Amino acid sequence: MAIEDDRATEADWLEGLPLPREQTELIGHSVAAAELHEGYTGGRLHHAILLTGPKGIGKATLAFRFARFVLSHPDPTKAPPPTAGLLPASDRVAAMVATGAHPNLLHLRRPWDDKTKKVKTQLTVDEIRRTVTFFGNAAGIDGYRIAIVDAADDMNISAANALLKMLEEPPKRSLFLVLSHAPGRLLPTIRSRCRRLSLDPLGPDDLDAALTSLGLTVAEGDKPALAALAEGSVRRAIECIENDGLDVYRLFQTLVDGFPRLDRPRLYRFADAVAGRKGGDSFDLCADLARGWLSEHMRLTLRGSVDRLNGYAIAWETVNRIVAETDGINLDRRQAVISMMQSLAGCVAK
Repeated sequence: MAIEDDRATEADWLEGLPLPREQTELIGHSVAAAELHEGYTGGRLHHAILLTGPKGIGKATLAFRFARFVLSHPDPTKAPPPTAGLLPASDRVAAMVATGAHPNLLHLRRPWDDKTKKVKTQLTVDEIRRTVTFFGNAAGIDGYRIAIVDAADDMNISAANALLKMLEEPPKRSLFLVLSHAPGRLLPTIRSRCRRLSLDPLGPDDLDAALTSLGLTVAEGDKPALAALAEGSVRRAIECIENDGLDVYRLFQTLVDGFPRLDRPRLYRFADAVAGRKGGDSFDLCADLARGWLSEHMRLTLRGSVDRLNGYAIAWETVNRIVAETDGINLDRRQAVISMMQSLAGCVAK
C-alpha cells in the first residue's frame, strides 16, 4: 500500500499534512516538555502519563516527540540536558517511529475497518489487548517500551477496562502516554493511575507559527478571526481554512449582530453555506459558534435578568437537541441550521 494510502487509514489524518508520528517540530508546550524531560532524566518518570487538553493542540505531537527522545536515549542518566527540549533524537529512531516500525513503540488508535473502508468510530478492546503481546514479549531493543493511547476518549467500556488492567499492573520499564481531550469522561480509576499533564491551547502567535510550519498561510486581516475560531487548536484552524470556516463565521456574525431581527435571505444563504458540499464539518462549526454565542451571553447575563438567562439556557438545550437529532437520525442539515439560528434569535426577542 502506498504511503499516502496508508495514511488515509489513520484516524484523524488531515490530507496532505504529516501525522503526529512524522512531525518533528513542536510549537509551544515548552513547560510540559520540560516536565517530561525532568521526570525522565531525574528517575521520577511515572509509568502512565495522562496528556490532556483540547483536540488539535499538539498532545500527540508531544507524545511522539517524548517517545523519540526516550527511545533515542535509553539510559536516562546519559540523556541530553533540559535545554535541548526533548532533542536531539536519533535519525534512525525518528525514521522508525515515523513509519510505525519501532519495536518498542505501540500506537493504539481507532483501527481501520476493511469491511466499511472507514476508520472505526471506537478504539476497540482488541486494539488495547495488543499491549498484552507488546509488553509480554522480550523488548526488541533495550530501554523503555512505550504505548501511546490516542485518544483514550475513543475507547469503549471494554477497552477502558482492558487499559485499566494494564495500568494497575504495569510491566517493568513500561510507559503509557494516554491522550485525552475530555479527561472527565474517562474512568476515574484510569485517571487515578496516571500522572496528569495538562496542555494549554496555543496562543495566537504559536498558532500562526504552527500553521506556517505546515506550509499554510493566512491573510493578516484574517488572523484575529481565525485565532478566535480555532481556540488554540491547530487542527480546528486547518479545518476552518479548508472548509471555508471564516466565511461561515462572518455570515454567523452578520446574523447575530442583527438580532432580534432575523434577516431571512441571509439566514437561508447561511444555511446553504453550512449545509453545502462540505456541510459535515461546517455543521459542527455552526453548532460550536451557536454554543459559543450562548455561553458568552449567559456569562454576561449572570447578574441580569433571570428570564433572559433561562432563555439562553433553553436555547442551549435546543441547540444540543438539534445537533443530536441531526447526527443521530440524519435530519436535513439546512433545516437544522435554520432552527438553530431561530432559537438564538428567540432569546434576544424575549
